[in-house]
Amino acid sequence: MAMQLAAPHTWPAAILPVLFATALAGIWHGSLSVTLVLSLLVICVLMQASVNTLNDYYDFVKGADNIENQLDPTDAVLVYNNVNPKSALKLAVGFLAAAFALGVYVIVAAGWIPLAIGLVGAGIIVLYSAGKSPLSYLPVGEFVSGITMGGLIPLACYQALTGSFSWTVLLLSVPLVCGIGLIMFTNNTCDIEKDAAADRKTLSVLLGRERARAAYHGTIVAWMASIVVFSAVFFPAGLIVAPFMLIALYPAASALWKNPLTPATRLQAMPQCLNLNIALGAFYAAAILMGGVVQLCAF
Repeated sequence: MAMQLAAPHTWPAAILPVLFATALAGIWHGSLSVTLVLSLLVICVLMQASVNTLNDYYDFVKGADNIENQLDPTDAVLVYNNVNPKSALKLAVGFLAAAFALGVYVIVAAGWIPLAIGLVGAGIIVLYSAGKSPLSYLPVGEFVSGITMGGLIPLACYQALTGSFSWTVLLLSVPLVCGIGLIMFTNNTCDIEKDAAADRKTLSVLLGRERARAAYHGTIVAWMASIVVFSAVFFPAGLIVAPFMLIALYPAASALWKNPLTPATRLQAMPQCLNLNIALGAFYAAAILMGGVVQLCAF
């Protein structure tokens, strides 16, 4: 049950930002500490596991999830299994505590800046699920999850690995912000009816399904376009992967584009979005690495 609450299928949202920061740090600063990279990876996975567990806990205790409105057992573990809600809450706190315990090593190795960014992230994790008006119940959930996982994590990891604070890293993280925000957007658009009944004022609820899908499609286009644009500007030699990216990703992107994002298609939409995150993240990393290697060879 602990593993189900941690929801490993969502971990790419935590793993990809670390690998992205590692790729940038390796290209721009050379050799890296493998131990530090692995520590950062585990910390981010633990924080993602905490978010997932808190979401399940608060949706259960507030009555937002029940057998009638939640068709996906993996997204409502407390509803479909005999788990003590208090134990789930303790598990969420335990995941977060373990992340900060491991963070002691990062602080010793890299200083206080990653800690400061981590504390901001931890605060957002709590505000995202807890309280009378959690962020996940408001029309900012997609942006908050995207900027926290896709923006703050790369920023903190890059600083920890290199000792340098770079706003360029945050700029280059825009594709990750789009992709990770789209995971939340997928979930919320599929759950419009359930969320409206639970008085959740998500962006999808406010827009309605048709307009939400239009905004969703726009985000997919912006996501892919930003990868091409940032690769062209910062890693022009890496643009060679763009045609292969578009050809290889067409089936997955097309399937997600055509998905009506309804409760009945939720079980297909979430894996489709996660798989597209993994694939686009891999191509973006390939563009960065190839462009960086060519630049180094030129010198």
